[in-house]
Amino acid sequence: MNVPIHPLPEPVATVPTRFGDLIFHAFTDDSGRDHVAIISGEIENQEDVLCRIHSECLTSEVLGSLKCDCRDQLDLALYRIAEEGGIVLYLRQEGRGIGLANKLRAYALQSKGADTVDANRLLGLEDDLRRYDFAAYVLNKLGVKSVRLMTNNPEKISGLRAEGIKVSHEPHQAEADGHAQGYLDAKRDRMGHLLAL
Repeated sequence: MNVPIHPLPEPVATVPTRFGDLIFHAFTDDSGRDHVAIISGEIENQEDVLCRIHSECLTSEVLGSLKCDCRDQLDLALYRIAEEGGIVLYLRQEGRGIGLANKLRAYALQSKGADTVDANRLLGLEDDLRRYDFAAYVLNKLGVKSVRLMTNNPEKISGLRAEGIKVSHEPHQAEADGHAQGYLDAKRDRMGHLLAL
């Protein structure tokens, strides 16, 4: 019989990655879902910490889908924090918060001509259901004073600011496969993302 060690150790480990050794620190939200802060260098009590708030994308990051640029953006963010120091908050908000099953339903609608925004709406869903209060909680817990946020999404900037985090914008655009062009166009033209395409 396995008996857990009490008290359980904090869920933090240094993990070798293709970007170098990074610190993985798990945080559990009120719903019981685990998220991870991926850290390089010293961030506690620091100002203007390089930061990315990244939402899970199983389809691209694990399964290799080319329909979006999520994996490319994650890789670029991890590379940058490994080089400069910083944090990537990997949040379990698949499909802009609609979940994997609804994301696949949206993909089916996209294959029939709907863009990413219309596909969500045809399913009766919001364009973007993500929230950033938990990200702000984690940043505060880790002692981060302010961030340079790697993003093209103005909602992430305003979402963190609404939670009291001091944010400056750090443009973040990865090279994407041509399959993702329609998705990126819709994010720029219909969702206000700050993309230079």
